[in-house]
Amino acid sequence: MNQVLDISRPTPQVARVWLNRPEVRNAFNDEVIAALTTSFAELAQDEQLRVIVLGAHGRAFCAGADLNWMKAMAGYSWEENRADAQKLADMLWTLDQCPVPIVGRIQGDCYAGGMGLAAVCDVLVAVAGATFCLSEARLGLLPATISPYVVRALGQPASRRYMVTAERFSAERAHALGMVHELATVETLDEKVDDFVRTLVANGPQAARACKRLVQDVSGVPITKALRAETARRIADIRASDEGREGVSSFLNKRPPSWLVG
Repeated sequence: MNQVLDISRPTPQVARVWLNRPEVRNAFNDEVIAALTTSFAELAQDEQLRVIVLGAHGRAFCAGADLNWMKAMAGYSWEENRADAQKLADMLWTLDQCPVPIVGRIQGDCYAGGMGLAAVCDVLVAVAGATFCLSEARLGLLPATISPYVVRALGQPASRRYMVTAERFSAERAHALGMVHELATVETLDEKVDDFVRTLVANGPQAARACKRLVQDVSGVPITKALRAETARRIADIRASDEGREGVSSFLNKRPPSWLVG
């Protein structure tokens, strides 16, 4: 177990990555950023893996930046600040581009950089009592590195409001805006997360990865002749693949596909 991350593999198909600094509300520092970057880069290479659950120990999911880390940064030069921020930007990119579907488990407050982590998850389940906040403006800062992912997940109108006001908002509000996909109670959180895990494990492993990439590649792109040709090529590729042929064959013959029984 990494000191700042608790990583487990209950099965070859499932990985669980827990932020493991409950004493500081799982706040970021350079060690957490490096560990997340390295861990997700390694998990991305595992062909057996079908789902990653991203959660946290303790009462908060992630409170943003660690206070001691912020104190150290107060004396940084512009160049040092730029290099430090780049590491956070690269970490978020690594998670976002991970081909394995990520299920986020939000059991408590999700602030600042924590919202960036939540925003890169493919499925987000949150406890109804959790609170979200883009708090940077209160400190005279801005949520720059997380902004591409938060705006994508929360939507532009809500992002404009919550970034400039730094208001707290509820998990229920995040759910209404579409960032949170499912609400849960404390008692049902793990059950709902496990439901998604089972659903993802049952899908074609390569198809699930291809679907994740498809959404990333077509979002916001004009529907041109080139895009239509590209989407046709992708469905032809997967229909002709071993997994695609097996999936259709198992469905037509009313039997489980090989990835469930293999």
